[in-house]
Amino acid sequence: MRDVLYLEEISQAEILLKPQRVEVLRQLAEPRTCTEVATRLGQTPQRVYYHVKQLVAAGLAEQVSARRVRGISEGSYQAVARSYWLSPRLVGRLGGLRRARDELSLGHLLDLMEEVQADVAALDRSAPELPSIGVSGEIRVPAERRQEFLADLRTTLQELFTRYGGAEGDAFKLALACYPKGEEDRD
Repeated sequence: MRDVLYLEEISQAEILLKPQRVEVLRQLAEPRTCTEVATRLGQTPQRVYYHVKQLVAAGLAEQVSARRVRGISEGSYQAVARSYWLSPRLVGRLGGLRRARDELSLGHLLDLMEEVQADVAALDRSAPELPSIGVSGEIRVPAERRQEFLADLRTTLQELFTRYGGAEGDAFKLALACYPKGEEDRD
């Protein structure tokens, strides 16, 4: 079972975002038959089987074994991941249109966050060491100095990329997001 399954298909999200299916998927954290899940949820096996088949078709669960019970094949199913991440592209876009990749646009920021989320979800979490760093802070810049701040930031990052941008060594990806703090976040 994977730690994270990153969902990029709207069809997978539609299957997952039904409360009854989420409950069934929770029960499938361990291999279980539809009858076992139905008993735990107080539902009929037929109803659970319908939801399990939808989850399997969407790639969110899988059949892990089967046995014959009174001449009928009964399968055991399990979720394919411990958690599921929805791509921001699925929930964060109005009208589904991608914005221009202008590095100063909020559309580009959403694209960057989606890329970071996909990269992190793809990491092998069973690896003994995953060297990474996350830093967050707040900077206050007067309106008349915004362009100066952005130029300084660009220069500093370019210096880092130049200094460490050789062809040797382990490759790391650096992503920086700078955005206005929301009104509800202000002290």
